[in-house]
Amino acid sequence: MGTKTTIFAGVLLLLLIIGKSTFFVLDEGRQAIITEFGKPVGEPITSAGLHLKTPFIQEARFVDKRILSWDGFPNQIPTKDKKYIKVDTTARWRIVDALKFIQTVRNEVGAKARLDAILDSATRDVISNQNLVEAVRNSNGILDKINEKRDLIKKLKAEGKPIIEDEVTGEIEKIFLGRESLSDKIVESAASELKEFGIDLIDVQLRRISYEKSVESKVYERMTSERQRVAQKIRSIGKGEKAKIEGRLERDLREIESEAYKRAQIIRGKGEAKAARIYAQALGQDPQFFEFIKTMEVYNDSITGDTKFILSSESELFKYFRKLN
Repeated sequence: MGTKTTIFAGVLLLLLIIGKSTFFVLDEGRQAIITEFGKPVGEPITSAGLHLKTPFIQEARFVDKRILSWDGFPNQIPTKDKKYIKVDTTARWRIVDALKFIQTVRNEVGAKARLDAILDSATRDVISNQNLVEAVRNSNGILDKINEKRDLIKKLKAEGKPIIEDEVTGEIEKIFLGRESLSDKIVESAASELKEFGIDLIDVQLRRISYEKSVESKVYERMTSERQRVAQKIRSIGKGEKAKIEGRLERDLREIESEAYKRAQIIRGKGEAKAARIYAQALGQDPQFFEFIKTMEVYNDSITGDTKFILSSESELFKYFRKLN
């Protein structure tokens, strides 16, 4: 009984070993190459599931068929206009020919070494043949906006409308390619070399561009100086507009005061004319009464408690007093 159990267990173990060496499972997103004594045989297996191979002789080597990422090391590169920058790149790639991939670079570690060399070289060649602005900007949109605003300012000036010229810019260089076009050039340069290793390069992106630390402080100083110049110009524009507004205010105030004085004089003149007509009518109706009223007004204005006159009693001023006597 013990011998049979041992034999059964041995046979079962042998079958397990043979089965493990014969069957293999291919996961989704992976592909396999069957090698025989280290040499690839047959076509790559790309369908997921259970597959067979010759036990003990053949071996399954797995490679990824998904999109993979590559991150480069920041490199110092001089641009065409002699500006030293650090360029950090990233790329996406995939294995399209597993057999060629196994034969040339063997695995992803070997592929990464090839990507490092080829992509770094292609990036350096493309960047060094272009000015810095080509790697920074992607379009001339900012120049288009500036030109549109300048045209609008000219139009408003021609129409005589008040404007505030707050657009202050330094020298902005025009681009001819742009950041995306440089990325396409890098892909175009590197893709043909990577095809020899069964690799398809999908795209390359310039992830980060920065100045070298040796010149970074000088760049910041120039930026600060430029911002101060812009601020000073805006303040100057503001002071000019303030003077214009105050001048218009003073002119409008003088016009309002002049118009008010004119209207007041017109009203005063009309009132005096009306009063003169009333007096004339009163004088025409009863001259003696008018004379009496005017004489009383003279008494009221000239005779007070401490007023002293040296006049003859026959003076015309006292004729009404004589009538009282």
